Amino acid sequence: MKPETLYLLFIIILFTIHSPSHSNNTPVKKELAASELKPYGRSFLNAENNLELISSAVHFGFSFTGESCTIDAFINNADGHNYLQYELDGVYQKRLKVEGNKVQPITINAGNDGKHTVWVYKATEAATGPIIIQKITADNIKAIKSSNEPLIEFIGNSITCGAAADTAEVKCGQGVYHDQHNAYYAYGPRVARALHANYILSSVSGIGIYRTWNMDAPSMPLVYEKQSLQTGDTMHWDFSKYSPKIVSIALGTNDLSKGDGVHERKPFDSAVFVKDYTAFVQLVKSKYPKAIIALLSSPMVNGDNRTLLQNCLTAIKSNVDALYPKDKAVQLFFFQPMQAHGCAGHPSVEEHAVLANELFPFFKKLL
Repeated sequence: MKPETLYLLFIIILFTIHSPSHSNNTPVKKELAASELKPYGRSFLNAENNLELISSAVHFGFSFTGESCTIDAFINNADGHNYLQYELDGVYQKRLKVEGNKVQPITINAGNDGKHTVWVYKATEAATGPIIIQKITADNIKAIKSSNEPLIEFIGNSITCGAAADTAEVKCGQGVYHDQHNAYYAYGPRVARALHANYILSSVSGIGIYRTWNMDAPSMPLVYEKQSLQTGDTMHWDFSKYSPKIVSIALGTNDLSKGDGVHERKPFDSAVFVKDYTAFVQLVKSKYPKAIIALLSSPMVNGDNRTLLQNCLTAIKSNVDALYPKDKAVQLFFFQPMQAHGCAGHPSVEEHAVLANELFPFFKKLL
């Protein structure tokens, strides 16, 4: 036998010995069930083991390889719609419309065949109803857990939700209320990302400390402990899931509102506001005893009402600090007045960036 033939035979035998058989290959994971995801924010697994996304900006992440992945999502409303939004490889992309009450496969195209990371967010608030995730399909798919960075919880109203901010797809006055929601670009998530902090949003449009923008109820103290942030919910939120370093509370805009001109509206009662706000801070402290409480004013409240709100917040701080002399003092932040250009007097996406820039040094110091 020629030397060249012996050498070739040797190479073939060596390759055969060291190459794993097809049956021993590790299978490529193709599907990620909703129960395997690691969401951050208010959500829960329902009886069908599907993930229901509840609160504004509740989010989950996953990695995959290949050019695309598919998210199976739906809502329990045959005539309605809702919105997700997502980051691809660390870059924000767009909102994704979820329609009807049947499973809707949503494909995300990555553009190339490499490894990719996706973070998916609920763009809308709890009152718009849950978005339900059934599964995600892609090659080598794997759930990602949020980092262990400090957590900020943002409690607030429509401004905190990012409501009426994004008119890129649906202009003001068109569609339904949540068509302009963009929780990802609200001031809270913006400033948290700038600080490399985690965040959750507990926010409800139109809500205040002791009344709504046009009615006497519900108020934030009535819904905060409800899983869905709505009064009719019999399920209570499990506050042991998270331990915020800071709890930011931005309420008062709707308490000071003059109403809609239809429902009877009594003048703003500062004594009730201070009493109920103080009690609400006590409720929050009972959930998170070690958290720093930060009270934020409203950029939408101007003139005499701005001064009134600031005076009320100062009184609330004094009350709480006196009740908890051994705890870290309540912190105050007063926004600069803003003439907003979003829908119905709300901050736009660009103006939320202004608010986040204002807040950044304040939260940086607290962290």
